[in-house]
Amino acid sequence: MPVSGAQVVLERDGYRAELAAVGATLRALTFEGRDLVVPFAADQVRPGFRGALLAPWPNRVTDGRYERDGVEHQLALNEVERGHALHGLAHWADWTFDQAQAARASASFVLVPSDGYPWRLALSVVYELGDDGLTTTVTARNVGEGTAPYGTAPHPYLVAGEGRVDDWTFDLPAASYLEVTDDRLVPVGTRPVGDREGFDFREGHAIGDLFVDHAFTDLDFGPADGATADDTSADDRSADGTSADDTWADDTSGEAQGARVTATVTARDGHGVTMSWGRELPWVQVHTADRPEPENDRVGLAVEPMTCPPDAFNSGDDLVLLAPGESHTASWTITAF
Repeated sequence: MPVSGAQVVLERDGYRAELAAVGATLRALTFEGRDLVVPFAADQVRPGFRGALLAPWPNRVTDGRYERDGVEHQLALNEVERGHALHGLAHWADWTFDQAQAARASASFVLVPSDGYPWRLALSVVYELGDDGLTTTVTARNVGEGTAPYGTAPHPYLVAGEGRVDDWTFDLPAASYLEVTDDRLVPVGTRPVGDREGFDFREGHAIGDLFVDHAFTDLDFGPADGATADDTSADDRSADGTSADDTWADDTSGEAQGARVTATVTARDGHGVTMSWGRELPWVQVHTADRPEPENDRVGLAVEPMTCPPDAFNSGDDLVLLAPGESHTASWTITAF
């Protein structure tokens, strides 16, 4: 058994996706042999959160502490240097691949109640390749007692082509970003992107040596097919989802998802990669992946569509609350160009 767990390979229309059971991780994704995400080897311990699914919360819970219904909960701190609980509880779990076809696979994992998070969730994910790239759909269902706070996100490092982050341009239709403290990245409040130099990516611009490790919001979702812009207000954010069986049965292609927002990373030769997602993910964390090791420094741009912002377990902002039997579904698509 490889270090990263059971493996599944999907192929279709020039795309190849390599999946690992540990963390339900997207281990590699290529188009006609070109990397679209920063990969790692099957027999390698996953570097950090590279390609993992994040649940039942993305990003940080400050001090690992939060309160629900008058009860204070303390999570284990896995970001020791800053003193936070980071990226949930599912990223090192050994998920089970339930089904695998040539271009489609599903995996599942039951998150059991534990200290700090006393709720039971059935998590499932579907990976599907189409002519528009790789669509990932993750569903969480509360199969226990009590109302569970919940959030999710993916953690790919997108690769535009030759070079590094400094050599690429980035386009993201976001009007606001979340200001954080310099030392511990604790949220301070949202600001217009124009308030910080280089943070307005709405027209796209070169990243250069800009450092980014921030969440963006007020995303410009285009109208759904057959809808007008007036039909798709920014406040229309559904927390309802489908069952895991419905997720497998239904079309999960980008065209089936309605209003979408697209982030674009472009290399100097004009090739690149896009990531698109729907209104169930009203936030996105962007990180230039600055690392002390030269071989890992700024080799990919982390683009993490999120259901909620950092520290949502405390702020309550866009936090999904799952009553027993309720579910939530989110999806995103990575496409080469």
